[in-house]
Order: sequence, then C-alpha cells, then structure tokens
Amino acid sequence: MTSLSSSPTGQPTVVNSYSWKALMGSAVGYAMDGFDLLILGFMLSAISADLNLTTGQAGSLVTWTLIGAVFGGIVFGALSDRYGRIRVLTWTIMLFAIFTGLCAFATGYWDLLAYRTIAGIGLGGEFGIGMALAAEAWPARHRARVSSYVALGWQVGVLAAALLTPLLLPLIGWRGMFLVGVIPAVVAWVIRHRIHEPEVFVRKPQAERGARLKAFQLLIKDKATTKISLGVIVLTSVQNFGYYGIMIWMPSFLSKQLGFSLTKSSMWTAVTVLGMMVGIWIFGHLADRIGRKPSFLLFQFGAVVMVLVYSQLSDPTTMLWAGAVLGMFVNGMLGGLGAVMSEAYPTEARATAQNVLFNIGRGVGGLGPVVVGAVAMGYGFQMAIALLAAIYVLDMVATVFLIPELKGKELH
Repeated sequence: MTSLSSSPTGQPTVVNSYSWKALMGSAVGYAMDGFDLLILGFMLSAISADLNLTTGQAGSLVTWTLIGAVFGGIVFGALSDRYGRIRVLTWTIMLFAIFTGLCAFATGYWDLLAYRTIAGIGLGGEFGIGMALAAEAWPARHRARVSSYVALGWQVGVLAAALLTPLLLPLIGWRGMFLVGVIPAVVAWVIRHRIHEPEVFVRKPQAERGARLKAFQLLIKDKATTKISLGVIVLTSVQNFGYYGIMIWMPSFLSKQLGFSLTKSSMWTAVTVLGMMVGIWIFGHLADRIGRKPSFLLFQFGAVVMVLVYSQLSDPTTMLWAGAVLGMFVNGMLGGLGAVMSEAYPTEARATAQNVLFNIGRGVGGLGPVVVGAVAMGYGFQMAIALLAAIYVLDMVATVFLIPELKGKELH
C-alpha cells in the first residue's frame, strides 16, 4: 500500500527525518573524500623524509589512491545498485577506515602504497553511492539543492584539511594525521547505521536489479540514453578539467608571474574555494526553480566570461575577489551533476551511473593541469586561459544538444 509520504514508486513526497539523515550521511562521506585527499598532499614531504621515499614514490601515493578510487567507484557503484545503498556504503566505509588506519603503521613504501590503494578503493566506492542515496531520500522538488548540499561536503572536507593539517601535523605527525582521517569515516558509519534503504530501491523487485553487467548496459541501453551518457561525460570532464587546471596552476602563476607572496596565494585559494561553495549552493537552488539546463547554461556562460576577464586582471585586491566569482561559476556546476545523473537513469543503474560517468570525467579532467601547464609553457598563460574558456563553450554545446530537462522527474 502506498504511503501518504511517498509516491507509488517509493519516491518521497515530504521531507522527514530519514531525508535529513540520508543527506547528512552522504555529505559527511563526501567530506571524508575531500579531507583525505588533501591531507595526503600536505603530508607527502613529511612521509618522504621519514620513510626515505623518492619524489616519484611520494607522487605515486596520490596516483594510486586515485586509481583505487576509480576502480572502487565502478565496482561498488554496480554492487550498490544490486545489493543496496546502505549495505554497500558500509562496506566501502569500513574498507576506507581500516586501511587508512593501517597507513599510520606503515614501515616502508610498499606497504604504505598497498594501504593507500585499498583505502582509495573504499573512497571511490563512497563517491556516487552517497549522491544516489540522497537523491532517492528527498522529494523531486528539492532534488537539485540536496545534490548540491552533498557536493558541498567535499569542499567542507577540503577546507577542514587546509585548516587542521598545519595545526595538527607538527603535533601528531603524519601517522597521527592518518588516524584523524579515520574520524569522518566513523561519523559517516554511525549515521548510516541508523538509516534504512530508500523506499524507491526497496520497492524495485530484486529481479529488476539484475546483474552488475546489466547496470553498465543501462547506461547505453538505447540512442537517447547513450546521448545523455555522452553529454554527462562531457559535463563531468569539463568540470574536472577546469577545476584542476585552475586550482593547480593559478597559485603558481600568481606567485611567479605577479609576485604574490605565499600568504596572498593561500588567501586567494581560500577565497576561491569559498566562492566555489557559494556557487554550488546557488546552483542547487536555482536548478530546482528554473530547471537544470538553464542553470547549466547560465553558469557555463558565466565561466567563459569570468575566465577571460580574470586573465586581464593584475591588481591583487581585484584578483582576490574576482577569484571568488571565478570559482563560483567554474565549480558551481558540480551542484547539478548529481541531480541530472540521478534523474536520467533507473534505480537499478543510478549509483553505477554516478560513479562510472563521474570517474570517466575525473580521468579526462585530470589531464587539466598537464595540458594547461604545457600550453602555458609553450604559448603563454593567456593562451592557456583562452583554452579554459573554450572548453566551457564546448560544455554549452553539449548541454543544449545532449542533456534533456529533467526537473521534477519521478525516479523509477
């Protein structure tokens, strides 16, 4: 019998305590992701000195964490579409927590590399499942803003790492920091231990959930779905390319070419991240009001304009505040990707879509720093900026021709 608080398919029609618990658990999981990856970057020099690692070995700790995350995202996303969000999320959190804790007791490069890779598998599995869980736990009219709140969790984790690591690292060392990294996982586990599977998932017959292969096939089941999947890959690739291209190279550019001190460069980064957080929040609310496509096009156009305007600035104060506006448009679109992927695919493939498509985009977008750096060295920073503006034009074309408007769609 259909509850008054849910639709015939199990999609909630009202916001209740379960909705908030699902949102909190998903956002904390995203914060765990952002926190972990950033503290690792802060700790590489200390780890290298203690374990006598080469520069290549230190860098590989990050690389293999991300490789593990891609693998975990693909495998655990499909498993959660078959066996349930909460059950599989519990597996991923336990995997991450155990092997992050073991990192604190590493005695050399190879055991630390193994721990980091396996922890990364848990980290990647967490990523898309939490977004699917939140989307399934909230009414359609709130779906975009809720997805943006989950995405904000990542930025909160990044800020927490940026603030806490300089304070704690000198006191407890890199081994202690790995133990601190377990805390968000414990919090996420406690929250999720208290919630059940979403109704929209429970009401889907077991036979329809199918095997893992079917979940992947549902991403390209027909021409219309394949077109959406291609469009989402373009959006996620541009999102990650622009984010990493700007965040990796801009502080260096400010320091070396414009004479910014380390303090000013750090302040620029902090203000830009805050701008990104505001952009994600605004995008979620806007997408629930005017629709997904208009919101994407507005932010993509804003990104084109701001990237070009920013490249012409030289006054430090102006660049500081303009960086916040730049961050708002460049990263704000992250607030809508989760909603679009949740709405475009059925329950038996929703988490698979979140993890597979975003990780493809992350893989392509990860080339951003390499490409921007190469263009900047060969043709100057102005040309590199123009390249970034061009990819947002490509983003607009993909949005117009490949992404349907799904605002208010009932999940199925």
